[in-house]
Amino acid sequence: MRITGSTVLLTGATGGLGHAMARELAARGAKLILTGRRADALKPVAAEFGARAVPADLADPADVERLAESCADADVLIANAALPSSGDLLDYAPEQIDRALTVNLRAPVMLARLLAPHMIEAGRGHIVMIGSISGKAATKSSSLYNATKFGLRGFAAGFRQDLHGTGVGVSVVQPGFVRDAGMFAATGATPPGGMRTVSPAQVAAGVVRAVERDLGEVNVAPPEMRLLSAIAGQFPGFAEKVQRRTGAERTIRQMVDAQRGKR
Repeated sequence: MRITGSTVLLTGATGGLGHAMARELAARGAKLILTGRRADALKPVAAEFGARAVPADLADPADVERLAESCADADVLIANAALPSSGDLLDYAPEQIDRALTVNLRAPVMLARLLAPHMIEAGRGHIVMIGSISGKAATKSSSLYNATKFGLRGFAAGFRQDLHGTGVGVSVVQPGFVRDAGMFAATGATPPGGMRTVSPAQVAAGVVRAVERDLGEVNVAPPEMRLLSAIAGQFPGFAEKVQRRTGAERTIRQMVDAQRGKR
C-alpha cells in the first residue's frame, strides 16, 4: 500500500504525535483528512498541510458515524486519538470510564467497521491502530488505559485475519515513552531508570512502515523496552517486580497527577 496519492484519515491530529504523523504523511504525498474535537485547534493544522478538516468528538457515537460518512473515500485510516486514562480505577466515575472506553476503543473499532467496506470494494486500503507498549505490559495505576490498548492490539490482530485476501491490511503501532510530544511528554514525567525514549518522528516513521510494508505489529520503542514488554506478556508477575525495582511507580505517579484533569 503506497501512501503517495492515497487519502488518509488521521484522528487526534491536533495532538503532538498527530501533528508529527500529519507532517510525515503530507511529505509523502498523502491527501490528508484531519480530525479532532476542537475546530479552533484543528483548522490551523489542516491549513499547514493543505488538508481537509472534519471536527468530531469521538466520545459521541453519532459524531463517529458522521465522521465516517464524510470520509467514506479514505484509503487509509490512522486511529490515533486517545485519552490518557491513567490513575486507579476506583478514582474514576462511571461516566469517565465510559468516556475512556468510547474514545480509546469503541471509536477506532467503529471507524474501522464503517470505512473498511469501501476499502474492500476498491481492493486496497489500510487501517492503523495507534496502540502503546501498554497494550503488551500492564502497569500500576493504568488498568483502564491498559484495557483499551490491550483491546486495540487484539482487535487489530483479529481484524487483520478477517480481511486477509481483500487487499486491505490492518496494523497496530505501539510506541513506548515518547519525548517532545504526546501524552507522556506533556506530563513532564521522567522515564523509569534505564528506560530510553523515542521521538515523534520515529513513531510517524513506524506508521509509514506499517502501511507500506503491511506489517501486523510495529513496536516503536528501544530494545530494552521491547524485551521487557515481551517478557511481561509471558511472565506478568516477574514484570511487576522489575517495574518496582526500576522506579516505575515514581514515573506513574507523575503521569497520573499531570493527567488527572483530562479524564
